[in-house]
Amino acid sequence: MDSTSSHNPVFLLFPPEITAPEFQSPELTVYESSSPFPKSLTTKMKILGAIQILFGLMNFSFGVIFLFTLENPYPRFPFIFISGYPFWSSVLFINSGAFLVALERKTTASLVKMTQVMNSLSALGATAGIILITFGLILDQNYFCGYVNTNSQCQAITTLFIGILIMLMAFSIIELFISLSFSILRSCFYCCNCD
Repeated sequence: MDSTSSHNPVFLLFPPEITAPEFQSPELTVYESSSPFPKSLTTKMKILGAIQILFGLMNFSFGVIFLFTLENPYPRFPFIFISGYPFWSSVLFINSGAFLVALERKTTASLVKMTQVMNSLSALGATAGIILITFGLILDQNYFCGYVNTNSQCQAITTLFIGILIMLMAFSIIELFISLSFSILRSCFYCCNCD
């Protein structure tokens, strides 16, 4: 076989009297998705809802770490622990994330409204958390070390507390942007046909 003939297309012609009804294309059935949101938005809702739940769990775990800080040589609990922010923020973040994940699965008018309310409350909580963490950094800067005599222990304690407060601040800022995006995103929620 020569190399020029191997690349030529082959055409198959049927004589006019032969018909092939079994080769006709069947009717295509179009299935609509159960979600009225676009596919890209539902994927984002699921991912961002999971991130909100994760941030809530991390805030709670940092609050538990602060719970064990009232030992010698610490003189008192940090301000952010006294305000209760790691605990009530975790409830808000987990609930708003759970509502986003639930909204991605089943869309009803009441669930859309509850998701917007929870994300609005979560945005308010994140804003309050940013203010409380900033105030706590200013207020607690002299009490991180407590009554420690050695400088090496003081540096370790200060690094731990400041690291936790910076992580709480980062989680609060990211949570603020996530929750604001879904509490303000009314045009997409209201254009959908909710059951």
